[in-house]
Amino acid sequence: MDFSDQTGYRITLPSLPQRIVSLVPSQTELLFDLGLADRIVGVTKFCIHPEEKVKQKTVIGGTKNFHFDTIDALHPDMIIANKEENYKEGIEQLQAKYPVWMSDIYTLEDALDMMRQVGSLTGTEARAQELIQGISTSFEHLQPLQQSIKAAYFIWRKPYMAVGSHNFIHHLLQRCGFANAFAELTRYPEITPEQLQLAHPQLILLSSEPYPFIEKHLAEFQELCPQASIKVVDGELFSWYGSRLLHTPAYLQKLVEEVKNSLT
Repeated sequence: MDFSDQTGYRITLPSLPQRIVSLVPSQTELLFDLGLADRIVGVTKFCIHPEEKVKQKTVIGGTKNFHFDTIDALHPDMIIANKEENYKEGIEQLQAKYPVWMSDIYTLEDALDMMRQVGSLTGTEARAQELIQGISTSFEHLQPLQQSIKAAYFIWRKPYMAVGSHNFIHHLLQRCGFANAFAELTRYPEITPEQLQLAHPQLILLSSEPYPFIEKHLAEFQELCPQASIKVVDGELFSWYGSRLLHTPAYLQKLVEEVKNSLT
């Protein structure tokens, strides 16, 4: 069976894969939700859901530093990766030995297409379609702000790094009716305090990952932008583009309502 991944790279699978290594946390969770627990042999140290099941799998390193000897010992017949989350040199090294299927995701439509294709790759089309339908229906009911507001979404501290354009988080911000304050910059720009003040966002969102922003960080942003409403948000629900998207629309709707109330 021949397949093209989301980057256009072609792989051949002689049969349904029985020994899968996943290099992406959100796609690991998807594989489990597709009912493939017995066929997953390797995951990264950042693959934390579903908690009890991932603990039983071999850890092959991080998303950007693979332990190739560990992967070799697992004898995978398919590896699932992502263009943004994994690193080019490591993927190329794996592609020389194994079928590596890579996702490349910027929008909800890309995420749903990834699920559809992973279902085909693994023979779980029916379950994949159930997930896709559930996610699609939930997002159709998401009611964005009627009047868009300028928002800044931060993923790192010291230095401050925000979400720019052309990535999945930017897409979800738009779906909420939030205009990304740094959409004109690179995908994940470094932001100075002066740039933040000049951008004058009405809303600042501090992500729980990759930097673990918590309530104690609100004050430093409030000092820079006294006019802004500032919230800590669940980074997984903004950036995980697998089956966790089942929970995302309800979370985003609650956030939209909180923001709407804080502005009135």
